[in-house]
Amino acid sequence: MAVVVATTGAVLALADADSPVRGPFTLFFLLAAPGTAIGATLRGLEPFGRAVASIAGAVALNLLVAQGMLATHSWSVRGGIVAMTAISSLVLLLVLVRRPRGRTERRRRTF
Repeated sequence: MAVVVATTGAVLALADADSPVRGPFTLFFLLAAPGTAIGATLRGLEPFGRAVASIAGAVALNLLVAQGMLATHSWSVRGGIVAMTAISSLVLLLVLVRRPRGRTERRRRTF
């Protein structure tokens, strides 16, 4: 359900649709996309610490993107959505590529 809400928010923002749910759904996307990506990288933490760190990281990443876009005079809602999508997708892709496959923890230490 969260994926549907986040995707709907991104699509509504990119399409510039006039809907009462555009704002909340877009905000959810802007927190959920990088939060999920950051949470995927923090596999070793306990669930509560992982949630807190991923939410804090998502807020910080959103602020950094907004600051960078304002500093370069290229601020736009669509640009922010595209930037957060690209960064989140890149982080998730890197997590998937770096995950060891087929070896257990004990076997990785012996090699």
